[in-house]
Amino acid sequence: MTTYTVTIEEDSTGDLILPIPLELCEELGWKEGDTVSWTDNHDGTYTIAKTKAETEWVMVECVSSQRKRYMVEVPVGKEIWALDTVSMDEAKTFNCTHLGEHIVSHTVMTKEAAMALCRKDNAHKSSWTDKQCETVYFTEWEDD
Repeated sequence: MTTYTVTIEEDSTGDLILPIPLELCEELGWKEGDTVSWTDNHDGTYTIAKTKAETEWVMVECVSSQRKRYMVEVPVGKEIWALDTVSMDEAKTFNCTHLGEHIVSHTVMTKEAAMALCRKDNAHKSSWTDKQCETVYFTEWEDD
Protein backbone atom coordinates (compact mmCIF):
# COMPACT_ATOMS: atom_id res chain seq x y z
CA MET A 1 0.00 0.00 0.00
CA THR A 2 1.35 3.40 -1.02
CA THR A 3 1.45 6.13 1.63
CA TYR A 4 0.99 9.80 0.77
CA THR A 5 1.79 12.76 2.99
CA VAL A 6 0.24 16.12 2.15
CA THR A 7 0.14 19.50 3.84
CA ILE A 8 -3.23 21.18 4.44
CA GLU A 9 -3.40 24.47 2.53
CA GLU A 10 -5.55 27.56 3.10
CA ASP A 11 -7.26 29.45 0.27
CA SER A 12 -7.83 33.22 0.08
CA THR A 13 -11.15 32.92 1.98
CA GLY A 14 -9.64 30.97 4.86
CA ASP A 15 -11.10 27.60 3.79
CA LEU A 16 -8.81 24.63 4.27
CA ILE A 17 -7.83 22.53 1.25
CA LEU A 18 -6.52 18.97 1.25
CA PRO A 19 -4.50 18.57 -1.95
CA ILE A 20 -4.79 14.98 -3.20
CA PRO A 21 -1.81 13.84 -5.28
CA LEU A 22 -2.55 13.17 -8.97
CA GLU A 23 -1.06 9.66 -8.72
CA LEU A 24 -3.53 8.79 -5.94
CA CYS A 25 -6.47 10.20 -7.93
CA GLU A 26 -5.47 8.10 -10.94
CA GLU A 27 -5.07 5.00 -8.76
CA LEU A 28 -8.55 5.53 -7.25
CA GLY A 29 -10.21 6.51 -10.54
CA TRP A 30 -11.05 9.97 -9.18
CA LYS A 31 -11.16 13.12 -11.29
CA GLU A 32 -11.73 16.82 -10.72
CA GLY A 33 -15.39 17.49 -9.96
CA ASP A 34 -16.06 14.12 -8.27
CA THR A 35 -17.96 14.27 -4.98
CA VAL A 36 -16.32 12.59 -2.00
CA SER A 37 -17.55 11.82 1.50
CA TRP A 38 -15.56 12.01 4.71
CA THR A 39 -16.11 9.45 7.47
CA ASP A 40 -14.67 10.04 10.94
CA ASN A 41 -13.14 6.74 12.09
CA HIS A 42 -13.13 8.04 15.72
CA ASP A 43 -9.47 7.15 16.11
CA GLY A 44 -7.94 10.37 14.77
CA THR A 45 -8.25 9.22 11.15
CA TYR A 46 -10.77 9.77 8.38
CA THR A 47 -11.85 7.67 5.42
CA ILE A 48 -12.44 9.51 2.15
CA ALA A 49 -14.52 7.76 -0.52
CA LYS A 50 -15.95 8.80 -3.86
CA THR A 51 -19.70 9.24 -3.56
CA LYS A 52 -21.69 7.34 -6.14
CA ALA A 53 -24.06 9.59 -8.08
CA GLU A 54 -27.74 9.09 -7.37
CA THR A 55 -29.48 7.61 -10.39
CA GLU A 56 -32.96 6.80 -11.58
CA TRP A 57 -34.38 4.67 -14.38
CA VAL A 58 -36.03 6.38 -17.34
CA MET A 59 -37.98 4.51 -20.01
CA VAL A 60 -37.62 6.29 -23.36
CA GLU A 61 -40.14 5.37 -26.06
CA CYS A 62 -39.22 5.92 -29.71
CA VAL A 63 -40.67 5.37 -33.14
CA SER A 64 -38.26 4.01 -35.71
CA SER A 65 -38.73 5.33 -39.25
CA GLN A 66 -37.85 3.63 -42.52
CA ARG A 67 -38.33 4.63 -46.10
CA LYS A 68 -39.21 1.60 -48.21
CA ARG A 69 -39.41 1.42 -51.95
CA TYR A 70 -41.18 -1.25 -54.02
CA MET A 71 -41.09 -1.83 -57.76
CA VAL A 72 -44.46 -3.26 -58.83
CA GLU A 73 -45.50 -4.11 -62.37
CA VAL A 74 -49.16 -3.33 -63.21
CA PRO A 75 -51.21 -2.88 -66.42
CA VAL A 76 -50.94 0.58 -68.02
CA GLY A 77 -53.28 3.05 -66.36
CA LYS A 78 -53.71 0.88 -63.24
CA GLU A 79 -50.94 2.38 -61.06
CA ILE A 80 -53.33 2.35 -58.08
CA TRP A 81 -53.10 -1.46 -58.16
CA ALA A 82 -49.45 -1.15 -57.12
CA LEU A 83 -50.59 0.53 -53.89
CA ASP A 84 -52.94 -2.38 -53.20
CA THR A 85 -50.12 -4.87 -53.81
CA VAL A 86 -47.93 -3.07 -51.26
CA SER A 87 -50.79 -2.63 -48.73
CA MET A 88 -51.55 -6.35 -48.89
CA ASP A 89 -47.86 -7.09 -48.18
CA GLU A 90 -47.46 -8.88 -51.52
CA ALA A 91 -44.65 -6.72 -52.97
CA LYS A 92 -40.93 -7.40 -52.82
CA THR A 93 -38.87 -4.72 -51.09
CA PHE A 94 -36.81 -2.77 -53.65
CA ASN A 95 -34.91 -0.66 -51.09
CA CYS A 96 -35.14 0.11 -47.39
CA THR A 97 -33.39 3.02 -45.67
CA HIS A 98 -33.50 3.55 -41.91
CA LEU A 99 -34.32 7.22 -41.22
CA GLY A 100 -33.67 7.12 -37.48
CA GLU A 101 -35.49 7.00 -34.20
CA HIS A 102 -37.76 9.74 -32.95
CA ILE A 103 -38.37 10.05 -29.21
CA VAL A 104 -42.07 10.27 -28.43
CA SER A 105 -42.08 10.06 -24.62
CA HIS A 106 -40.08 9.31 -21.49
CA THR A 107 -41.12 8.16 -18.01
CA VAL A 108 -39.17 7.93 -14.75
CA MET A 109 -39.76 4.50 -13.19
CA THR A 110 -38.72 2.57 -10.12
CA LYS A 111 -36.38 -0.33 -10.74
CA GLU A 112 -39.18 -2.73 -9.75
CA ALA A 113 -41.63 -1.19 -12.25
CA ALA A 114 -38.96 -1.25 -14.96
CA MET A 115 -38.26 -4.93 -14.30
CA ALA A 116 -41.99 -5.75 -14.37
CA LEU A 117 -42.33 -3.98 -17.73
CA CYS A 118 -39.23 -5.77 -19.01
CA ARG A 119 -40.72 -9.12 -18.06
CA LYS A 120 -44.04 -8.21 -19.75
CA ASP A 121 -42.40 -6.92 -22.96
CA ASN A 122 -39.95 -9.84 -23.13
CA ALA A 123 -42.14 -12.71 -21.97
CA HIS A 124 -40.18 -15.09 -24.21
CA LYS A 125 -37.30 -14.71 -21.68
CA SER A 126 -39.44 -15.67 -18.66
CA SER A 127 -36.82 -18.13 -17.38
CA TRP A 128 -34.15 -15.42 -17.12
CA THR A 129 -33.04 -14.01 -13.77
CA ASP A 130 -33.37 -10.30 -13.00
CA LYS A 131 -29.59 -9.96 -13.44
CA GLN A 132 -29.74 -11.52 -16.92
CA CYS A 133 -32.55 -9.12 -17.90
CA GLU A 134 -30.59 -6.14 -16.55
CA THR A 135 -27.44 -7.16 -18.42
CA VAL A 136 -29.24 -7.50 -21.76
CA TYR A 137 -32.01 -4.88 -21.61
CA PHE A 138 -30.96 -2.15 -19.12
CA THR A 139 -28.40 0.57 -19.92
CA GLU A 140 -26.64 1.38 -16.67
CA TRP A 141 -25.11 4.74 -15.80
CA GLU A 142 -21.33 4.83 -15.86
CA ASP A 143 -19.41 7.67 -14.26
CA ASP A 144 -16.67 8.83 -16.60
